[in-house]
Amino acid sequence: MNLTAEQRILDLFGKQSVVRSRDLEQYEISRMEISRLCKRGVVQRVGRGLYRLTTAGITEHQTLAEVGKAIPHGVVCLLSALRFHDLTTQAPFEVWMAIDVKAHLPKTSLPIKFVRFSGPSLREGLEVHQVEGVEIKVYCLAKTVADCFKYRHKIGLDVALEALRESCKSGRCTIDDLWRYAKVCRVSNVMRPYLEALSL
Repeated sequence: MNLTAEQRILDLFGKQSVVRSRDLEQYEISRMEISRLCKRGVVQRVGRGLYRLTTAGITEHQTLAEVGKAIPHGVVCLLSALRFHDLTTQAPFEVWMAIDVKAHLPKTSLPIKFVRFSGPSLREGLEVHQVEGVEIKVYCLAKTVADCFKYRHKIGLDVALEALRESCKSGRCTIDDLWRYAKVCRVSNVMRPYLEALSL
């Protein structure tokens, strides 16, 4: 049975909540088809070259899926990673995303706060998760806590301290994990007194 372009698009949206226009070719769908569906109100454009079904419910992680699809080389970090790991009740308006210090700053209309990382600080502690059918990269919890100390002047020392306390209290991070990423992020001296206090 030959599926129509519209049926193929709807089938694609059944597998992932966000679709990039550049990915349509592999499904033998022309960009004109998605434009037609936009005009009919079936699909809506949520960012540059990004689309989702108009009837799709907005879930807590919908924005993460949209950002992950738009910036596949970026890594969800800091406040957004804390939120992803359910370690804060704060819901940041923007998605905090790490990109390479040498990377070209992406042009996007999505609410993203870019932070420049480099070397091991960019590469280590990466986790890959499926969110709304989209693969996204997020830093692990221990790495996120260390990042919060590194960027304490941007997000506040109180946020970093709360993240440290809650990550240990929940049993989801060991002191060894936290020490490891404190060294990776070069914040060992900053975190030392707090880690030593938790070790007592």
